[in-house]
Amino acid sequence: MLEKIICAGFGGQGVLLMGQLLAQAGLLEGRNVTWLPSYGPEMRGGTANCSVIISDQKVASPIVNRSTALLAMNRPSFDKFEKSIAPAGRLLVNSSIIDSRSCRDDIEAYYIPCSDIALELGEPKVANIVMLGAFVAISGCVTGESLIDALGRKLGEHKSHLIPVNQEAMRRGAAAAYGK
Repeated sequence: MLEKIICAGFGGQGVLLMGQLLAQAGLLEGRNVTWLPSYGPEMRGGTANCSVIISDQKVASPIVNRSTALLAMNRPSFDKFEKSIAPAGRLLVNSSIIDSRSCRDDIEAYYIPCSDIALELGEPKVANIVMLGAFVAISGCVTGESLIDALGRKLGEHKSHLIPVNQEAMRRGAAAAYGK
């Protein structure tokens, strides 16, 4: 198993956290992982992205030139990284704020209304977790349980009350990935 994932969006959308959680979940499952963040000095409102590699084999480099998956949370990220997806890769789009569709016929594209689902849950900040729920359901690269465990470790005991809404966000993301 080898997943080369790019998570990208505006600063403040939890894009770097998405990558951290995927990497931590991979570690919890005994996989080899890398996480490489990239963001401008603007942070909130500026662009941010990270590359995550999850593999059963040793990882030679953390740099992802041809991704197996792109998780695009905003239009500039879609425009910038869509072409970097390898043939047979997956594109997951936050269709709540990205109105574009992929023109590529050599990848699988999924349009997940992440921000809308997060608003329905009353917690706009979980749009990134909606996206992760969709991605994990599609890829199977880590389990949802490992992802929630990673989130619990990241949030700590003080913010553990946020776990239930995040679990529901993951569930709703997974359902949206399959049109349920």
